[in-house]
Amino acid sequence: MVYVNRMAPRALTLLALLSLPAAASEKPCITYKAPPSGEEERPVATSITVGPQGSDYAFKVDFNKEPWGEVCKTRCANATIFIDTDNDKRSGLKLAQQDGKDAAETGADLAVTIQGVREYKSDSAASTLKIKVKQYAEDATSAEQGIELVEMDVRRDTERLNPVEKSVYLLIDANVGSLPSSPKIRVIYHPPETKPLVGFAKGLNAPGANRVEIFKDGKLTNPKKKRRDY
Repeated sequence: MVYVNRMAPRALTLLALLSLPAAASEKPCITYKAPPSGEEERPVATSITVGPQGSDYAFKVDFNKEPWGEVCKTRCANATIFIDTDNDKRSGLKLAQQDGKDAAETGADLAVTIQGVREYKSDSAASTLKIKVKQYAEDATSAEQGIELVEMDVRRDTERLNPVEKSVYLLIDANVGSLPSSPKIRVIYHPPETKPLVGFAKGLNAPGANRVEIFKDGKLTNPKKKRRDY
């Protein structure tokens, strides 16, 4: 009789899993403790996680309350996250100095705006979530001067935009436009009536960046790209 150790394959499998490189459990680069808010206050971002996946930037943005839908109606999220994709203030947006110092947003190459909106028709109204992405050239001197690159809508861009309760999972193609890149990116978020918050995350050229996976459905998954993305 030949004795088969059924535990051996399981042990080997577990060992193999433990020996795999850690994939993508990226930590938030910005956290914010929002003050208590009333019903009329718009949702604000409380945690921002950014990471590269291939030639894409992946985002997970947590809000203090649902950023879109029937709960907030006309007072939904309107949050802009600035990304300095090469961590170099000499490129990108050039805001006026304040007290002799550069504004936190100076050097941003990309702006990502998350908007919960309510669209009205002749006999009805519907809530939706939109993402607007713009790039800043070196001659841009205000946040409004960016070049519009992409506008997404949760109703049609489900492979790249996925809200889950208070969180928004987002994938942006870094090949859109002509964005500079670096091993480290700078992330800026300016909550209402407070100072801007600055954090850092892996850039497209960071070691191990190819092991970072996009966030979707609250998990780290690898969504299929639409045919036009190839």
